[in-house]
Amino acid sequence: MTSSARWRNLGTAAGAAAAVPFAAYDLYQWAAAYVADRFHNDFTFYLAAARIGLAHGWPNIYDLNLQQAELDALGSGIKIAELARYISPPPVAWAAVPLTPLPYAVAYGAWSILLLGALALTWYWAAPGSGPARIVHLAAAVGWLPVIYALQLGQPGIFVALGVAASYWLLRTNRPLWAGIALGAMMLKPQLAFLAPLALLAARRDKAAVGSVMGLGALAGASAFALGPAGIAAYRDLLSFAAGVPVNRELTLAYFAGDLNVTRAIQAGIAIWSLFLAYRMRRRGPEWPFVCAIVGGMLATPYVHLDDLVMLGLAAWLCLRANPPSWTWAYALAGVIAVEGTPIWGPAPLIAAELCAVGLLSVAALKHDNRDAEQHDAERQHDPGLHRDREHLATDRQPEAVDVGQP
Repeated sequence: MTSSARWRNLGTAAGAAAAVPFAAYDLYQWAAAYVADRFHNDFTFYLAAARIGLAHGWPNIYDLNLQQAELDALGSGIKIAELARYISPPPVAWAAVPLTPLPYAVAYGAWSILLLGALALTWYWAAPGSGPARIVHLAAAVGWLPVIYALQLGQPGIFVALGVAASYWLLRTNRPLWAGIALGAMMLKPQLAFLAPLALLAARRDKAAVGSVMGLGALAGASAFALGPAGIAAYRDLLSFAAGVPVNRELTLAYFAGDLNVTRAIQAGIAIWSLFLAYRMRRRGPEWPFVCAIVGGMLATPYVHLDDLVMLGLAAWLCLRANPPSWTWAYALAGVIAVEGTPIWGPAPLIAAELCAVGLLSVAALKHDNRDAEQHDAERQHDPGLHRDREHLATDRQPEAVDVGQP
């Protein structure tokens, strides 16, 4: 066994020794939270919204009085509050419709199984490595705080991660139109991947960008039709309210910038820069448009919760799949730890890690393109084939005939 193989096996063993206990503990905590209060999750609101839509019409799913009535009918004991209300797009409620005839416990169990399946598929399509090392990544994902928190809450962010992972896999297997359509999953929680379609366009993945317009356009059109003017107005009001809730901005750049207008200006600049990076890295692998879109998008989104950070884990997986420098693994691990400890030491390390990641992507993008340009110029100046062609033309003394014969 070579020295590198021994170190690789040692790293896999160390990763398993750390990840498996964390995963087991997190699964225990998920079960304990459900036993303590089975309604203390966001799925309860999705189910309530689905029941409202079926009984009162989809334009009324944002009616807070009807939401409270359905929560009471479920026996949840939850009272509508600033962070306790349904404000997701209509497709989230539609996804819960098949579960409305079931008892609540069965419905929550079915939803949880779907989320676990989505996590498994995301891992299968996006995680780096092979063999036992890949299994360690799955255990590490379950043992990571944002993932288990998203599972416990029943958050659709994992479905969005699945859509992005599927888009990457379809793009990698040369099915660009379907890759774009797969991004329709982001309609479940648009703020998590809103830059992805634009990044595909910037990276000149034109068919994928067209597919994303098709998928997102169909769901957006269906949502607008289902809600109607009154429902759209109610949804807009709830979104405006949510944007003003301070806790929704604690994990965004507003933590540092303070002033909301300054924050929005900085976020817009980061979004544009991230798309520029996707353009600069367009000649590289299919991982990079998504990495740029996710990392830049999480900094540019107006509000972020801890469970939303599952997207950063997906970005790390895709980055590591692209065979970056070996130190990238250390940086990814540091980022994972920064996120894991956010409830302890606050959002500063997390936001700093995101900003540093954008900086590192910038260096990689600029260096890569400069190197390509230099290499291209060198090849044009020193290509032996060009010299042979010139010698051939000089020997034959028929340059005009040869030129005319080319298509």
